[in-house]
Order: sequence, then structure tokens, then C-alpha cells
Amino acid sequence: MNFGEAIKFGFNNYANFQGRSRRSGYWYWTLFSAIVSLFFNIMSGGQSDGFFGILGGLAGLALFLPSLAYGVRRLHDIDKSGWFILFALIPLVGWIFLLVWYVKDSEPGTNRFGANPKGA
Repeated sequence: MNFGEAIKFGFNNYANFQGRSRRSGYWYWTLFSAIVSLFFNIMSGGQSDGFFGILGGLAGLALFLPSLAYGVRRLHDIDKSGWFILFALIPLVGWIFLLVWYVKDSEPGTNRFGANPKGA
């Protein structure tokens, strides 16, 4: 999956918490979200009350649900429950667990969440 396909897949499946997503798609989506955030942060000059600050907040809201869904499907891809995404609420340690899982390669073949995705 390339950068454009990952973005398209993220928006087309913005509320789909079923199935699996490959590592490349997840990380391309994360890169896209970071670029959008950085763009609006630079354009707003760090001020949240200006035009670009408000647009940046709206963009963050628009990207939140697809990012959450991508994260859950990524956990499914390594045969973990999507509820493990709540580890993000544990300071420092939770993020470390999630990072290790997000960089892990896919489970080969079919697991309890479906078939191994070819490009998704």
C-alpha cells in the first residue's frame, strides 16, 4: 500500500473497526495525520484562536475517528483485541506497548479477525 492508497483507505473506512490493516497502511496514515497537524500548527503560529488554529482543531477532530479505527484494525492484524488501544491512556508505558505492537509484522494467514489483508 502506498501513501495515497492509505489515505483513501483511511477515509473510506473511517468508522470501520472490523477486519485488519497492514503495517504500511497504518504508518502512512499516521504520517499523513502528523503532516496535517504540523501544517496547521505552523500556519496558526501556535495560536489556537486564529483562523488556522480553528481549522487545525477541526482537522484534528476529523482525523480522530479514522485514526482510532486504523489503530484498532492494526491491532487486529497482529491478533490483538482492539480494546488494547485503551493502553494509550496509561502514561508512557501504554504508548510503549502500542508502539511495539504497531511495528510488529502481520500474523500470517487468517486469524480471528479475518484474512491477512493484501494491501489494506
